[in-house]
Amino acid sequence: MAAPLSEQTVATIKATAPALQQHGVEITTRMYERLFRNEEVRAMFDQAAQDSGEQPRRLAAAILGYAQNVDKLQNLTGAVARMVQRHVDTGVKAEHYPLVAEALLPAIRDVLGAAATDDVLAAWGEAYWFLADILIGKETEAYAELEEA
Repeated sequence: MAAPLSEQTVATIKATAPALQQHGVEITTRMYERLFRNEEVRAMFDQAAQDSGEQPRRLAAAILGYAQNVDKLQNLTGAVARMVQRHVDTGVKAEHYPLVAEALLPAIRDVLGAAATDDVLAAWGEAYWFLADILIGKETEAYAELEEA
């Protein structure tokens, strides 16, 4: 299990929630533009959901929910379970998480500009990997259960 997030990281993430509420879809749209430069990753996604904006909206809502509940992770149990199931259904593996981080963090800076300070991006990097470690662990368990079945 990952070490708990620092108090400073939690405070920074919560403080960015209003910016995410306002600019979240723009951030996730930009993130997907970056991520989909990798054709292999692009092929894992429902392009109709991308084209309609549904997927960027869903991810923006999930990121906002995480920011708002980063100090109350028990509130995210259901959302995490749904994410794990979706990831297993679509073949997401641990090696995909660095690709998302490499797309998400620059997208935050692209959209928020000067408000995305190095401290903000460092906090989001820490928070991203904290959640990614949880998801990777649960997805590994789910894949193992599938193999046993």
